[in-house]
Amino acid sequence: MKETSARLLRLLSLLQLRREWAGAELADRLGVTPRTIRRDVDKLRDLGYPIDATRGVAGGYRLGAGGELPPLLLDDEEAVAVAIGLRTASGGAVTGIEESSLRALAKLEQVLPSHLRRRVTALSRFTAALPRSGPSVDHELLSTIAAAARDSERLRFGYRTYTGDDARRLVEPCRLVHISGIWYLVAWDVERDDWRTFRVDRIDGRPSLDRRFSPREPPAADVAEYVRRNVVRARGRKQARVLLRMPLAQARERVPQLEASLTAVDAGSCLLTTGSEWYGGLAIYVAALRCEFEVLEPPEFVAEIERLAGAFGRAAAQGPIRSRREGGERGGSDP
Repeated sequence: MKETSARLLRLLSLLQLRREWAGAELADRLGVTPRTIRRDVDKLRDLGYPIDATRGVAGGYRLGAGGELPPLLLDDEEAVAVAIGLRTASGGAVTGIEESSLRALAKLEQVLPSHLRRRVTALSRFTAALPRSGPSVDHELLSTIAAAARDSERLRFGYRTYTGDDARRLVEPCRLVHISGIWYLVAWDVERDDWRTFRVDRIDGRPSLDRRFSPREPPAADVAEYVRRNVVRARGRKQARVLLRMPLAQARERVPQLEASLTAVDAGSCLLTTGSEWYGGLAIYVAALRCEFEVLEPPEFVAEIERLAGAFGRAAAQGPIRSRREGGERGGSDP
């Protein structure tokens, strides 16, 4: 009986791991006959697990969706990962799931083995996070958008643009992207006949569903990178390209992903593409990266760097810091 119960648990774990299994594959994994697999599947069905089966050469078994959530089998690392995710979700950028995340975490901690419970408790007690200051979105809004993208249904919604103006949009939703604490919707704008990126926290109220549409190919293979590039361009009307004498990995540690685009040139340098409303601020930003650099374009940015270099040079030569240093050197002091 103990061996049979252990085999049932292993079978259930395999069914949760993959969408569909052939009976022969399961039998081989568990070291039993296909007939034993059929009997074990019947036992799991008697316990309330919805397991679908298809006959024939291409037939197999899959864990179906039932009216009730069956127990999940998690290995040690999966259990800890889920616990950390629930703890993070209780104070994350999605509103409306904080309480349910804490309830689920409490249930999970009750059934964890003692050695895993100690790991999760240590992570909870000895870590701290600042309260979120960025925008948050309602979980039902995200669910509505995701369902519309899945079902190929257009969405109508009110939208607040980056200039603060109110607008109406009719879109064909494609993907939701989460970058640096902000949710974005990539969608085909029907009226503008082009792809657009929308901040979800600027959507006013609940979108309404419109008629169905034929899905399009996404605007890029990497939709998250597509959004990041668009956000970088939108944040700065004055664009610049700078060659940094710094390896790409090191630059990524210093440059936030939503402030610039980085591309490797060779082992010791990379290309930075970024923008700002003011070339002076952009010059200080690049200089603060503390590496040798070369401005490729535009000429206006080069001119601003030359102007600031002159101003900084004169300040360093005539400022009070130098005067105090020279005064100390002239007067001397006792050690």
